[in-house]
Amino acid sequence: MFGAVVNPISTVSSSASANQMATISVRNNLVLVSSSQCGHALQFLFSNYKFRTRQVFLGTWNGRRGGFPLNRGFRVFCQSKTEEMQIRRYSPFLESAFLDRNGAFVSGEWHAVPDIWRSSAERYGDHVALTDPYHDPPSSMTYKQLEEEILDFAEGLRVVGVKPEEKIALFADNSCRWLVADQGIMATGAINVVRGSRSSVEELLQIYDHSESVALAVDSPELFNRIAEAFSSKVVMKFVILLWGDKSSLASGGKIPVFNYREILDLGRESRKSAHDFNDARQQYVHEAINSDDIATLVYTSGTTGNPKGVMLTHRNLLHQIKNLWDVVPAEVGDRFLSMLPPWHAYERACEYFIFTYGIEQVYTTVRNLKDDLRHYQPNYIISVPLVYETLYSGIQKQISTSSAARKFIALTFIRISLAYMEFKRIYEGTYLTRNQKQPSYLASVYDWLWARIVAAILWPLHMLGKKLVYSKIHSAIGISKAGISGGGSLPPHVDKFFEAIGVKVQNGYGLTETSPVIAARRPNCNVLGSVGSPIRHTEFKVVESETGEVLLPGSTGIVKVRGPQVMKGYYKNPGATEQVLDEDGWLNTGDIGWIAPHHSTGRSRRCGGVVVLEGRAKDTIVLSTGENVEPVELEEAAMRSSLIQQIVVVGQDQRRLGAIIVPNKEEVLLAAKKLSIVDVNASDLSKDKMTSLLYEELRKWTSGCSFQIGPILIVDEPFTIDSGFMTPTMKIRRDRVVAQYKEQIENLYK
Repeated sequence: MFGAVVNPISTVSSSASANQMATISVRNNLVLVSSSQCGHALQFLFSNYKFRTRQVFLGTWNGRRGGFPLNRGFRVFCQSKTEEMQIRRYSPFLESAFLDRNGAFVSGEWHAVPDIWRSSAERYGDHVALTDPYHDPPSSMTYKQLEEEILDFAEGLRVVGVKPEEKIALFADNSCRWLVADQGIMATGAINVVRGSRSSVEELLQIYDHSESVALAVDSPELFNRIAEAFSSKVVMKFVILLWGDKSSLASGGKIPVFNYREILDLGRESRKSAHDFNDARQQYVHEAINSDDIATLVYTSGTTGNPKGVMLTHRNLLHQIKNLWDVVPAEVGDRFLSMLPPWHAYERACEYFIFTYGIEQVYTTVRNLKDDLRHYQPNYIISVPLVYETLYSGIQKQISTSSAARKFIALTFIRISLAYMEFKRIYEGTYLTRNQKQPSYLASVYDWLWARIVAAILWPLHMLGKKLVYSKIHSAIGISKAGISGGGSLPPHVDKFFEAIGVKVQNGYGLTETSPVIAARRPNCNVLGSVGSPIRHTEFKVVESETGEVLLPGSTGIVKVRGPQVMKGYYKNPGATEQVLDEDGWLNTGDIGWIAPHHSTGRSRRCGGVVVLEGRAKDTIVLSTGENVEPVELEEAAMRSSLIQQIVVVGQDQRRLGAIIVPNKEEVLLAAKKLSIVDVNASDLSKDKMTSLLYEELRKWTSGCSFQIGPILIVDEPFTIDSGFMTPTMKIRRDRVVAQYKEQIENLYK
């Protein structure tokens, strides 16, 4: 029971949920509310009464704090129905100011992910932490403001009834409010279940239901309206939080309480003020610190094959990333990062947590605005997936190809010279990758070093001239003055070498959702092209034979296994799947095929020892009817170097030879056909037969150096997209779905 002095009204009853009634009545100018759920009663008052101020006094109701805005001059008080003490789970260092006054134990160490915000606020308080220019309203927050907003959001969640270890679904895209919601949920000891807005309704429903989530924080009215019907009839939601947009834009949510982002902050702010002013409020709880081994989040895998599985990541898993990524990204105060990946993706998420502990500024962008924002913000770093670097590469190549003949010749000549220069530079620096276990003799190594040094010295002046005349213009257009960090997929070698040649450092890394995610990465001072770098601190690798499990020697190809403090707790409610990938000694089967570079003390590979090289996914391997195993990634990466090919999926399981499904870049294909006089210069279209013939020749040109060649090809008009279900939210093609969709056409290729 709680009461508030308001204008006299008559008794009112409202359905707080399908099975719950909240009764509100007036006695002596007090509104008396009886309900078992604080959130429903608060929502009813928000919805039915207009209050002129945000002043509020909060107390306890069923052991929980509750409150609402009221008219100026009136008081709200709460009286507990029961005297039972409620557990308040807290992030020890983040909430140390509150706990100091309450006599609870406070540690200066990080035990939970949200603890980082107290440290960052103390060190970088007035520095700008983030800029979010594309949401309404545009946002910019300092580190101190960000810490306060996270604390307010966390407390607001407690006010509306969130309990420790409950699952809260967070279905939203990259924004400052996503970060606040994510950290606010974690700070209460609850577990967030994350996904993006572009996932299908069926996938979001499956994730919500499987995770046993009890409430939903949603990106926008558009997303809520898209999922509302399916969710309202199939799952239970205690409440919904709308991060962006207006509640008036929502379709009827039935009896589910809906709060907007600002309302949660207001409730939390007033609750914290009350707890500060009235010591009794703090005595209503048993305070319990979040443990590092508590689950922080459930991240459902992208699901390139089968249904996604819920990966349980603990605070300890994520803190390992925060504490150990500086070797890879030596961020400094004031560095600017451009952020565009889905924030629920483990790669983007762990990197964000890490960089915010070093006083950087993060700017949110989108795919549509990336090109302009690179030029405008001139970021020091960008953390992204290979597709982004491929897109930048293609854009630069297109710019060069459409230049005048003289400019094109000059640019391409300098690029060829710089590619050669970098090749020799890698030799004399000892970063030329090899899998040969036999170490070269000392004399051969000296000769190799001397020859590479002489040739590089001859090419160096021309390389520097290229930087001044050509590459400087590229740098001014894309920024990335320190490094681009690539992860979440395979970085094509030609893209890797191109950016090295023009002086844009790209560091490739490796990880899985199951490993929080980073387990290896190339270092700024040892950027071995062709590899995913060395294991990060406290991380072990081994390569084993797929059938026997025997540990293989360096340079030998097998299944990559990894062990370290970042390895997941397991798959949620799926012990069978957990046992398949995680053994009793803590080794995780990554499902990737690769090898570890052998250690040499001399020669061109003397600094490559221990770096990890990946060759593909074991489950992607195509087995031909001849018994030969083919890794399709090599062919696909080679083919994607062609400007005529937009997307490609190599097929051929159980066939005598390989085939491919190709989405052509129609504009480029038509342009090439005109240049080759296949069609008239005024033609606006190209027949399917002529397009097939042209693309086949293009494939032969670019894949001639591969171990296998592609035979018949199938041309499809519609690109593979996230919305069509043929790409994961992290922009990986769902190979199994594409093959299933075109099953009959593929069969016809081989007739």
